[in-house]
Amino acid sequence: MPYYRPIPRTDRARPAGALPLAGGWCWFDTVEVLDRATPAHLMSAADLPTDMADRLTAPRAPIATLDMGQPQIMGILNVTPDSFSDGGQHFDPGVAIAHARAMATAGAAILDIGGESTRPGSAPVAIDEEIARTAPVIAAIRAQTATPISIDTRKTAVARAAHHAGANLINDVAGFTHDPDLAPFASRHALPVCVMHAQGTPETMQQDPLYDNVLLDIYDWLARRIEALIALGIPRACIVTDPGIGFGKTQAHNLALLQNLSLFHGLGCPVLLGASRKRFIGDISNTPVAADRIPGSLAVALCAVAQGAHILRVHDVPETRAALDLWRAVTFASTP
Repeated sequence: MPYYRPIPRTDRARPAGALPLAGGWCWFDTVEVLDRATPAHLMSAADLPTDMADRLTAPRAPIATLDMGQPQIMGILNVTPDSFSDGGQHFDPGVAIAHARAMATAGAAILDIGGESTRPGSAPVAIDEEIARTAPVIAAIRAQTATPISIDTRKTAVARAAHHAGANLINDVAGFTHDPDLAPFASRHALPVCVMHAQGTPETMQQDPLYDNVLLDIYDWLARRIEALIALGIPRACIVTDPGIGFGKTQAHNLALLQNLSLFHGLGCPVLLGASRKRFIGDISNTPVAADRIPGSLAVALCAVAQGAHILRVHDVPETRAALDLWRAVTFASTP
């Protein structure tokens, strides 16, 4: 079975016949054809099968009112004592609410609230505790701002409380495989979802992760999850995909996914990248302290946007907003 990776470009010198990538800011006229059995090769985008050409070019529908025709920032708010980067910083509800308001003001188009750390080696949190951490904060944020809110959870009861408090999207790091009732809940309430790939659980995921082909294995897994969600009544237009950087991946796996991120547009859904402050950035940039990884996180974010990634899930909203503004100004500036 062939897989098609569009070669994304943003150059202002766009040839006739170039195709828009997911209806966004990138275009392509060349595709890399990947296969498990034969060497990769290039082909003209004009030779794409019609169904795949439609998948790769069609504009993505808005997600929780967010326009997918331009890059969007998802601000991370961990109301936990033990998240890998900012655990404990926003555990106090008052501090969390103030930080959420600051991120929205600084340019976050959506806020992602999580009450259970999913860092490597972390243990599950009891449902009642996760609800107590997240629902009151979501309700308070909703009372102060109309900014869309995502609940980062694997559990239906937590999502239900979050939705009642004002959450607009469910972001599940387990790809809706942990709790069989979570996807039907999203379907019943017409909530958009983000389905992320992870190999293993947070407790075990970094214990020698293995793939036959990291790109194609994750693509196939996400494709199966999308079809399962569609069968449960969640339209493709309401599904965001996330390849799960750092979740059961080595540094080599992460880099391969980032280098080939445009492959995932073939799923026909918006693409979210969550690489902010991850360990591989620290390993490459020699920044062992997560809070010192802002420059590396920005570099990765801009690489993702240059491949058409629709949503950047980040800790550092003002810095990411500034980087995107400068990237956009340089990339799309008119010639005097």
